Amino acid sequence: MYALADCNNFYASCERVFEPHLEGKPLVVLSNNDGCVIARSQESKDLGFKVGDPIFKCKDIVRKHNVIVRSSNFALYGDMSRRVMQTIRLFSPDVEVYSIDEAFIELDGLAGRNYEKIMRQMRAAILQWTGIPVSVGIGHTKTLAKLANHYAKKHIETRGVASIPKNADAMLRCTEVDDIWGIGRKWSEKLRNIGVNTALDLASMDKENIRRSFNIIAMKTAMELRGHTYFRIEQAPEQRKTLLRSRSFGKPVESWHELSEAIASHATRASEKLRNENLVAKVLHVFFHTSLFNRTDPRNSAHATVELIPPTNVTHTIIKAALNAAKPMWKCGFRYKRAGVQLIDLSSGPVQCSLFDSPEEQEKDKRMMALLDAVNSSMGAGTLHFAATGFTKVMQMKQLQRSPRYTTNWDELPECLCGL
Repeated sequence: MYALADCNNFYASCERVFEPHLEGKPLVVLSNNDGCVIARSQESKDLGFKVGDPIFKCKDIVRKHNVIVRSSNFALYGDMSRRVMQTIRLFSPDVEVYSIDEAFIELDGLAGRNYEKIMRQMRAAILQWTGIPVSVGIGHTKTLAKLANHYAKKHIETRGVASIPKNADAMLRCTEVDDIWGIGRKWSEKLRNIGVNTALDLASMDKENIRRSFNIIAMKTAMELRGHTYFRIEQAPEQRKTLLRSRSFGKPVESWHELSEAIASHATRASEKLRNENLVAKVLHVFFHTSLFNRTDPRNSAHATVELIPPTNVTHTIIKAALNAAKPMWKCGFRYKRAGVQLIDLSSGPVQCSLFDSPEEQEKDKRMMALLDAVNSSMGAGTLHFAATGFTKVMQMKQLQRSPRYTTNWDELPECLCGL
């Protein structure tokens, strides 16, 4: 048996934990630089807000319905997610953190007990200890647990927890094929074209026919809807193969000096991430481009790929490679809106060195990176940094409506105004 715990409207719920007066009001959370809607409360969904809507196109509806607009506050969301996941692990140690607001729970360790009762206790504990409302679905497979979770969110009579009944046909029949875990937009369109409109229709298809028409993943999904387990809990996350660091600028960049600082900053963050996961990169891809939406400015985009020999996670090596690749592509007269670096073909374990590599230099770089990470970890990110990342504010995000980082920043702790 499996359960899926999914935080309801997670980003909006995090904002409401420390601002209870926002409860019941339409609220949207914006992407980096306050560009597009990335999260919505249920009230905003009812008003027609969609994920990806540019906020400047929604100004009229925001004013008309007094919609609360918040800049993204990922420090707060990440810490609240950690607290939710810690609470879940108190009820079962076999947990797969699927995303920032979702976790699969294996219930076999609770055999013989009332699964639904325990999940209700867990849901109540999460709400009491973190303030985050959670919906829980229970089923014989991960796909059925996801489906039950979707049902729990849609039907208020479940009070946030739903189980797949022994005869699941009725629940499968009322679930659109678009809402099945793992079935994307293209697959759902193709399925509807052949008359498969609900989860029950998909579960009733011949598995070999599904495999021929789609692939083995679609076949396994259909079999899971029948109660056959194919996807199991993965407590150890799979090693990543690529790592992307990119961000839009708060204002257009028109000088190489500013662009180079942005690229160096992205290379720095990517290198730190590699070391945190004990990985090295074999290939570096660097890119930058003008706005994709501004039709008045001339457009330009550039990208280059270089091989890192030997594979590395050393910050200054990656910064140098990125800037050397980007410099020849720079052109004056353009207003660049975005830049980034992508590290590809990541691996762990010993690195194959060339004949001319110096073991002494490699050991020196290793000690330097260890010291750099230790200082920045204890004293704050960016305490020590390479001069190439600069001192300008080109990388500072536009976050005009960000709420305080209540749980991760000493200067932004909530204040108690109790008449003291």
